[in-house]
Amino acid sequence: MADSPAKPDLQARLRDVPHRPGVYVMRDRFGSVIYVGKARDLRRRLAFYFTKARARAAERKTRALIASVWDFEWHAVRNEPESLLLEGKLIKELRPKYNISFRDDKRFLLVRVTLQDEFPRLLLTRLKQDDGSRYFGPYPHSSALRSTLEFINRHLGLRVCRPLKPGPQEYQHCSNDIIKNCCAPCVGRVSLEEYRARILEACEILEGRNTGALVEKIDAEMQRACERLDFERAAQLRDVQENLRKTLQNQRRFERGARALVMSPAADPMDAVRELQQELGLERPPVVMECFDIANIGTAHCVASMVRFRAGLPEQAAYRRYRIRAVSGQNDFISMAEVISRRFSRLLREGRAEMGADAEHTQEPPLEAMQRLRGARLPDLVIVDGGKGQLGVAVEQLQKLGLGGLPIVGLAKQHEEVFRPGESQSLRISHDRPALKLLQRIRDEAHRWANGYHQLLLSRRVEQSLLDQCPGISETRKAALLKEFGSVTRLRRVDAAAIAKRVEGIGVKLAADIVAFLKTH
Repeated sequence: MADSPAKPDLQARLRDVPHRPGVYVMRDRFGSVIYVGKARDLRRRLAFYFTKARARAAERKTRALIASVWDFEWHAVRNEPESLLLEGKLIKELRPKYNISFRDDKRFLLVRVTLQDEFPRLLLTRLKQDDGSRYFGPYPHSSALRSTLEFINRHLGLRVCRPLKPGPQEYQHCSNDIIKNCCAPCVGRVSLEEYRARILEACEILEGRNTGALVEKIDAEMQRACERLDFERAAQLRDVQENLRKTLQNQRRFERGARALVMSPAADPMDAVRELQQELGLERPPVVMECFDIANIGTAHCVASMVRFRAGLPEQAAYRRYRIRAVSGQNDFISMAEVISRRFSRLLREGRAEMGADAEHTQEPPLEAMQRLRGARLPDLVIVDGGKGQLGVAVEQLQKLGLGGLPIVGLAKQHEEVFRPGESQSLRISHDRPALKLLQRIRDEAHRWANGYHQLLLSRRVEQSLLDQCPGISETRKAALLKEFGSVTRLRRVDAAAIAKRVEGIGVKLAADIVAFLKTH
């Protein structure tokens, strides 16, 4: 009888697993797949299974799974949505006995564009058919996808009615044209050619092309809403932006064949890093990059963000956010100077602490001393969101700290120009190059992180309103008042009759009490 093969050293194999999002597949001693899982950090998740203390504390089903594991394999991806898509596909194909989710016939949502119809529509479906339609997806974030489709339909005036060929009779029972949500091709408000051009524009948006102008339009409208103190509308537009980002996030499509894991063309993140090195003329690949962004909507709060990418992928545990102290209101230059100073001053302090007593006697420049540390905390490239102005103040702060030789660039949003210190002309990288796409991805992530923090502070501001101190005002009434008027400042401008008329549940007497309270507080 032949000897059974020796069990692999799982602890040794674990050291090869990266700290990246991905999917892991566990097999028993016969080579059968018994479990498929996803993780934001593959190394950390798999360590849970193979650390004895943690395994003993797990529930009974997990302990049985761990006891059956003979070997495992892993597949790194670029982000969490990709890991969710790949996990679902593998579970459906392999049907591991320890998995419950995704074993039914339910699939991720697709967008179906009915190009074969005279008046095409955007529809949601879970099954792709050979029917002449064009399909996009799958999409892991269903709620974000539904919100994005609603926005695209309203933005482009696409029809959402059900008849295959609507005409004047159907138009009589439709109100979408009246509320400016449809361009009404059924009654000839726009020609068939113009309507199909709008459909093709929607397809380009779903492909992730030509979205820059759309995002800038949303930004401008959000800014105008904040200037009107209409924070509710600004929050809605912010949600639209976030849903667009989730839906249009560049994802790979995982084709059939679990073992092959064939993916649509996508460059290795490190290829983009090396290309960026060549474009910027850097001495070494910028493996670690940090990007800084400023967010201020109105004059309520000014915040900043720092995101860190390693080997072309986000390192979310290293993200930081800052509340600007040096200035109130909008001044991106002072704000950028403050956040750069705070970030790198802290890195220098931590570096000196690591050097210990040697830090007091060394004559070594700060940049060389930091690069010599084993921790290597300094990034290989600093990116600021902005043009020459933001880049100039960031360079000035680095020079004050003795870090003037640290590579740094500015990325201007309008034309995606790259500005470098000492260079009068901007660098324009072709829009189809992975190097620029990597810079854009880092910049967009910093923008998202800053806006998320800004919204958190705004929500706290609403929660801690002056109305909390007003007698007779409950949380429900406070929410209704702020929803109707936007802020306490705007509420002060109206009289009691207007409050009672516009806010349900507040009578004339309570409205008069609110006006009197606001006059004395």
